[in-house]
Amino acid sequence: MEFIFGIDVSRYTSNVAILVDKHLVKQFKISNNVEGFKILDEQLGNFAKPLIIFEATGVYSRSLESYLQQADYPYTRINPLRAKKDMDSFRHNKTDSLDALGLAKAMSMHHYDPTKLSDPVYSEMHDLERLYQEKNEDIVREKNRLHKILSITFPEIEKLLSSTDGDLYWNLVQEFPSPKEVLKYDIQGLSKIILQSTPKNMGTLRSQHIASRFIDLAKESFTISNSIYAIKETTYHAHEVQTIDHMKTQLIDEMAKISENLPEIKVLTSIPGIGLKTAVCLTAEWGDVRRFYSSNAINAFVGIDLIHYESGNYTAGDHIRKRGNSYARKILFKAVLNIISASKHTPTNISLSYNTKKQSSGSKGTKKIVISAMHHLIRTMYHLILNNEMYDTKMFLTEH
Repeated sequence: MEFIFGIDVSRYTSNVAILVDKHLVKQFKISNNVEGFKILDEQLGNFAKPLIIFEATGVYSRSLESYLQQADYPYTRINPLRAKKDMDSFRHNKTDSLDALGLAKAMSMHHYDPTKLSDPVYSEMHDLERLYQEKNEDIVREKNRLHKILSITFPEIEKLLSSTDGDLYWNLVQEFPSPKEVLKYDIQGLSKIILQSTPKNMGTLRSQHIASRFIDLAKESFTISNSIYAIKETTYHAHEVQTIDHMKTQLIDEMAKISENLPEIKVLTSIPGIGLKTAVCLTAEWGDVRRFYSSNAINAFVGIDLIHYESGNYTAGDHIRKRGNSYARKILFKAVLNIISASKHTPTNISLSYNTKKQSSGSKGTKKIVISAMHHLIRTMYHLILNNEMYDTKMFLTEH
């Protein structure tokens, strides 16, 4: 006999449908908490080797998944798009109870493989990486706010250094949020403060050069507002940007620490142009890449699989689906650009493919060429990780 539990998970509750040899025998609702999982455990205990299926619904399904893992029940976590496609043939209405029944019916028809459990480190990395991405979004907002308020209090300070990033710049903005604060000092006095403000070693001549330029910019600056509130807002946003930037660094360090025993980190960083940050962030987003049956499956997961459409005499240009992990897609896009930049010193099969296509197409379709290079990069990464091989430039260029 076949026993199937279809579970439709929502935020606070889950609907459960039990099929025995394709016949519905029971439906009930549980809360997604300790008491609810006790009820589910009692029901599961009534059947021998029950098949369990539910949709992956982000954070909402994680409590159910954690319970099933701790209770040592095999389960199938199905992609919502796959579930919708398979249930559309027999589901005409949509309710939570019908979704639970539909999942059970889909399991009885298709007999999906159980979900392979990955090392818990991948889940930990994923949580850290999502926090890292949140901080990325936060720092962009804070930088925009800082730029806006500096346009009122001290616009010329943005010309002081070659970059408006880094501890030296943010420390100076907090120390000198308006030109009048700079003009209180001569070059020697200002030079000493600059030396104290940089976390890196800086020579006296360099600090004096910055101090001299700082005073000149302060004299040129036309301040719109010197109000105490505008000054406080300037120092606040500079401090926030600096704090978030430090937190981002700490998150990368933490991901690197907990993943130091994962062989794919060393494999990925062996590719010229791929640094530790890219390797840990990408691994955190796509998890254990060995669970994918092919590199094309990774393309679909990332959302760069191609869509082809033609009807009658009309054929649309191929374009990527973009229905996938947008963070992984962004990381891979930047990784390709880094590989191309590093190819000046260490060419790779990815950069060679990119340059060949770029030359043949002129300067048109650069983004499409990068997407093509992403496909190439994914195939290379997948091969290396599956075989636990380091990147060998000579071997890959010879094959290419």
